[in-house]
Amino acid sequence: MTGSKTKMLICTTDGVAGREIHQVIGLVRGSTVRSKHVGTDIVAGLKSIVGGEMTGYSSLMAGAREQALDRMVADAQAMGANAVVGFRMETSSIMAGASEIVAYGTAVKLS
Repeated sequence: MTGSKTKMLICTTDGVAGREIHQVIGLVRGSTVRSKHVGTDIVAGLKSIVGGEMTGYSSLMAGAREQALDRMVADAQAMGANAVVGFRMETSSIMAGASEIVAYGTAVKLS
């Protein structure tokens, strides 16, 4: 996997097949907190009656994941890394109607 707007190699494994980790740089992360929009809540409320995907929320979370990933990649680039291994992404509720998305991993230099 490569970063959304860069050539940064990002993988969930602790290494990269066929490549050697030359240097472990350290933890990198990116996060964002997003809240629901009242209009999205109204549409979602109606959608919950008839069932189906709540596309407003899906779109909101997809954008939040991309932003968190972009911020993690920027952190890794600033540290001089050319890859991130052990990549993970988590979501947590901050308050009613707001969630935080965190992308994190270990910045490395591959040879």
